[in-house]
This record gives sequence, structure tokens and C-alpha cells, in this order.
Amino acid sequence: MGDILVGTCSWTDPALVRSGWYPAGHRDAEGRLRYYAGRFPLVEADASYYALPQERVSRLWAERTPDGFTFDVKAFSLLTGHPTRAAVMPDGLPPDAGDDGVLDEVWARFAGAVAPLRETGRLGSVLFQFPPWLRPGERAERVLARTARRTAGWPVTVEFRHPDWWRAGQAGATCARLADLGMAAVAVDMAQGLPSSIPPVAPVGDPRLAVVRFHGRSASWGRGSKEDRFRHTYDVDELSGWLPRLRGLAGQVERVHVLFNNCCGDASVRAAERMSELLREARLRV
Repeated sequence: MGDILVGTCSWTDPALVRSGWYPAGHRDAEGRLRYYAGRFPLVEADASYYALPQERVSRLWAERTPDGFTFDVKAFSLLTGHPTRAAVMPDGLPPDAGDDGVLDEVWARFAGAVAPLRETGRLGSVLFQFPPWLRPGERAERVLARTARRTAGWPVTVEFRHPDWWRAGQAGATCARLADLGMAAVAVDMAQGLPSSIPPVAPVGDPRLAVVRFHGRSASWGRGSKEDRFRHTYDVDELSGWLPRLRGLAGQVERVHVLFNNCCGDASVRAAERMSELLREARLRV
């Protein structure tokens, strides 16, 4: 049975910092990461979605975390087809995903920035979270194939935000295509019954890794403020309901990453702590 690592989708979220979870003496950049890494084996670096990461910062992350600690790094917005602000582009480059020269430069900078994590064995995966308007079809196939070429040799995970990818009749083909491309599938927990709801399936696209991201179950998903979209406190029953799925994933892959994205106050770290306890009680490997 594969290992199950539990963590959160950010250790720097302002709401978490303000919540008081970090004790006095651990509230600067170095102290926060060291404190977090002493309590969880996994974290997702989401700041890299909003601005290109820097090699110097990644090297500091590696130095401030123990051997065996794992970072999942979220791909920069331009690389997944999301709108990107000109202000975060390097050297005045335009945020034009259709310009091959721009993409070459951005890909090169992103790869260089995560290199210290790869070199030290701390890179769990690079997460490509594709926008909700990317649905199954020829255009999506071109996007996936291009991403696979650019990331050859990288550990890659894919989260689709359009529900058609995991609906009955399509899920098998989605899983098979990700497997062909060597990409791991991301399962999600979120509110159901909304037009954009992703079914709570647990797909396997790569025998090395599977990822589950817990977004919370707010009915405001897709609208309202960030706090509205992610405000949710998981109860024990909601977390326990995932144990059979996690057990099933761990029986098929080498490692399962469980990440909480209900980043509102300290809700994500509390949910991660409770899930870790439930997994230990169930005698799953964590």
C-alpha cells in the first residue's frame, strides 16, 4: 500500500497567518515554514500560480525543510491558460500565451525556479490546474499534449475545473489519456449540485501518484469573495467519508497527496490535522 501524505494548499495564506496558528517566534517567513514542516510532511506552494517563482526562494524552501518534506508546486497561470497580469510578467514580456517566444521564456524560468526542489528530492509534483472553460475536445487535447512535451521528465498532476472530464461516459477516457501522457489525476472534494461541481471520483492516471484536493463545500463556489468560496469547516463525518477512497488510491499508487484548500482562517490546517488522525486510527500509512 502506498504512503499517504497530508498537508494544506498554502502555509503563507494571510488568513492562516492572522489566525494565530503560528506561535510567537515562528511568524517570519523562515519561522512559519519550519513550524509548518515540523507538523506536516506535505504542502502546496500556490504563490507560483500568481507570479513566477524564483530559484533563490525555492532554494531557501529546501534549506528550511527536513529531508523527506514534499512540495507540490502550482503552475504559473500563463502556463494553464488563465488570465495573467502584465505586472507579474518578467522583463516586460506580454502575457500572451499564444506567443511561442514568450512561452519559451516563461517555461524556462519556471523550470529553473523549481530546480532546487527537484535536486533535493522535495518536488512532489507540479500541479496544472486548468480553467473551467477547458472541456474535453480537440483544443484540450492540444493543450495537454503541449504541456506533456514541455514537462517531459517532471512529476505532473492535472486538475480539471470543467465537470465534463469526470462525468460518467467520459471519466474512463480522461483517465486513460492522462495515463498515456504520464500525468497524475487530481480528485477534488467540493460542494455538489452546482453547475460547476466536479464529481467526487478518485481517478488513477499514474501509478506513482494520486492527489486529492479538498476545496471545502461552500455553495458560493465559483462566485463571491475568496473567503466565500473556500469558507468551510470539515466535520469528522465528511472526512471519514473519504477514507475508503483514500485506501483505494493507496492500493493502486506509490503515494497519495491529500491537500486541504479550505483556506479560511486555520480551517485548512485543522482539517489536515484531523484527517491525519483519522488515517492513523484507520491504520493507513501516513
